[in-house]
Amino acid sequence: MSKKLYLVKELLKAIHRGEDVNELKRRFTDVLSQISPLEIPLIEQELIKDGVSVDEILKLCDLHVALFRDYLQSREIKDLPSGHPLDLLIRENEYILKQAEVLTLYASAILRAQSIEEIKNYLNAFSVVLQELRKIRIHYRKVQMLIFPYLERRGIIAVPRVLWGREDQVILKLRELSSLLGKILQVFDEVTVKELASKALELSKDVSELVFRENKILFPAVWVLFSEGEWAAIAELGDDIGWLVSVESRWVPKEKAVMPYELSTSLSEEQLSKLPKEFVDVVSRGIKPDTYQVRREGDLDLSTGFLSIDEVKALFKSLPIEITYANTDGRVKFYSESFLHRGFVRTKTIIGRRFEYCHPPRLEAMVKTVAKEVIEGKVGFKEFWTKVGDRVIRVLITPVKGDDGKVLGISEVVEDLTDIINNVDEVKKKIMVL
Repeated sequence: MSKKLYLVKELLKAIHRGEDVNELKRRFTDVLSQISPLEIPLIEQELIKDGVSVDEILKLCDLHVALFRDYLQSREIKDLPSGHPLDLLIRENEYILKQAEVLTLYASAILRAQSIEEIKNYLNAFSVVLQELRKIRIHYRKVQMLIFPYLERRGIIAVPRVLWGREDQVILKLRELSSLLGKILQVFDEVTVKELASKALELSKDVSELVFRENKILFPAVWVLFSEGEWAAIAELGDDIGWLVSVESRWVPKEKAVMPYELSTSLSEEQLSKLPKEFVDVVSRGIKPDTYQVRREGDLDLSTGFLSIDEVKALFKSLPIEITYANTDGRVKFYSESFLHRGFVRTKTIIGRRFEYCHPPRLEAMVKTVAKEVIEGKVGFKEFWTKVGDRVIRVLITPVKGDDGKVLGISEVVEDLTDIINNVDEVKKKIMVL
């Protein structure tokens, strides 16, 4: 550690002198590429103890992140196109790593601050960085929802479960830090401040370790394993979730998107030879690919999944809402019934009836106007509250649109919210933050 610390100090001096960054990268590549994310917080804490300013150390962050990327690209993931989803995930990790490093700096500075005023100044910067780091959930969601299913389909179960568990711990710690910071901003307390800073150092270490595990183990493995069709699906769905970094260029796949349930694959000898050691260890214990066929003959393709007619009927009955659907001609084509909550009385005789005629004459004109406004896009939806006996009912009138955005009709969604409205405090006690 002492040798690395000495070299890092020398690098900082060179940065301070304004030396060329590319030249510094060439001279210090060997030592900096050997500094893992796990060592960064320790080195930075030592630098702060030695009196190096936070601003000076911040200059080191960008250089270290750049070297970390160069090291990864040159040795483990080759020929990765710009804008490819894996390229974007790696760039997100660079962003996350930098935020974790900066959080470490401010936490260390808070612990060594000599006055309350100094602490408060650092807390302001700390708050901004913590807010940025909370965006990490967007990154984790993509890994959990887009990467892990393809591994699980191949029978690789342990890696996703362990990584998700670690990611979940990071989210919980971030939540705890935000809560502590909120308390401090309301009532300043030095004991709580020290607790905040200490927990921030622990969090930074955990975040950096996950970056290391993804960049050194997970990402090289999936680069070897996944086909272009799998990456095409990941790219498309990744856009839906969103990215932490700007997408300056788009990767255009040549193959069509392949979903996990469509896969029927096993690991080849060539793939095994290219996998990181940690993955080889998992595979060597024996894996059993998931061959379950989720789509059955006669299933309806609902774009987000496949259901049989019986499943569709049963699913509607299990929902805590009831739906009436009318087409653009204003004719009722369908309604659902819930066994959980009953809203308005409806029978099969309303099929084909004018939508407004399903309501009392005193409401007919209003219902017709609302339906017209929703269909024409003048309003996004309409919300009403009413009572049926002693039950409190919420009614939503919403447009029903096809994939092309064309309005096919309207839905009247009826939901009984009596138990929630009458027991707000009890409901709040039951809230579980996931």
